[in-house]
Amino acid sequence: MDSAELLDLLGNANRRRILRLLAHKPCYVTEISEYIGVSPKAVIDHLERLDEAGLVESSVDDQRRKYFRIARNLRLEVTVSPYQFGTKSAYPGSSIDVTTCRHISIDAEVQEDSDTGELAAELDRLQDLDRELSLAQRWVHGRLAEVMGELTDQFEGEDARLLGDVVSALATRSGTVEAVSRRVEAPPEVVEEALERLAEEDVAERDGDEWSLPD
Repeated sequence: MDSAELLDLLGNANRRRILRLLAHKPCYVTEISEYIGVSPKAVIDHLERLDEAGLVESSVDDQRRKYFRIARNLRLEVTVSPYQFGTKSAYPGSSIDVTTCRHISIDAEVQEDSDTGELAAELDRLQDLDRELSLAQRWVHGRLAEVMGELTDQFEGEDARLLGDVVSALATRSGTVEAVSRRVEAPPEVVEEALERLAEEDVAERDGDEWSLPD
């Protein structure tokens, strides 16, 4: 599901309350209705939306009651700063090779056939790591905004913010006017004009149709 659509879906407080309840245990419609204080019909409508998005799934027990549970792991990130707005969703997987990450070091060894005590210790370790990563993300977000501010301050005029965005895009990788235009979400003609100005100031250079930062 598109992250913007997911953000709209989770913008409803009752749907968030349903997911919070289902994170603790599977529930049937009447249970959910009593817990969040809305009618069963409204609960069914919310569950249908969540089911369509692939966030919940259901099964029927021996008494023919339909139980709902969360279907998958999902992480949704929202970035808001003076220089960036965006949403990003990802489905975490244990098969991800975190040892290839350039800027972090994590003990990713998985213990097989662990007993209850070992699992509890591993859970505690992972919860600590989750908190540390959250703090690191907040620090990185803050530094990104600071660096973008310093980069923008290198230029003068009303288009200083755009020039900073274009330099940031080229720092990621070189590209054509159209490619840079997509990255900064600005019209190609506006980006081309910005690139020409950056070239005049020896901040960017062109090789055929490709633009890049000087080595």
